[in-house]
Amino acid sequence: MTSTILEQVQEQNEMQTRARSKPLIMIIDDNVELLDELENLLKMGGYEVIALSDSNRAIESAIKNKPDLILLDLKMSPKSGFQIADEARNSLVLKRTPVIAMTGFFTEKQHFLMMKLCGIRTSILKPFRPLNLITKIEFALGNSAEEYESDGT
Repeated sequence: MTSTILEQVQEQNEMQTRARSKPLIMIIDDNVELLDELENLLKMGGYEVIALSDSNRAIESAIKNKPDLILLDLKMSPKSGFQIADEARNSLVLKRTPVIAMTGFFTEKQHFLMMKLCGIRTSILKPFRPLNLITKIEFALGNSAEEYESDGT
């Protein structure tokens, strides 16, 4: 019975995703200036965007909106990006949603180990070039069911 419910939830999520004309990207970052810049960049790039600076509301909002991809700052408070990613990984609705971690505060080796524990499979180091971010987003959206690894760019 549980697998039937899981299959129904996944099917409903896939139908909602197909119904959108543009991919929906959720950005979660407590730096409001960067959040605004990313929101404008992604909208100009043809994406629908939800920008959120409150890490406490992140999972609730993500479950409600079912984004196609989450851009997630790792160093936030009161909830860190690691905590949010772990909650997403354990959510029936979000567990297949690709997450791109954004960080500038960890060495590649440190953040790679922590990300792996939380189910984050790719990252981009701040500061980053807009084209590098768009490339990572496109790759993650095109390969959301496949494994991809962090290259630290």
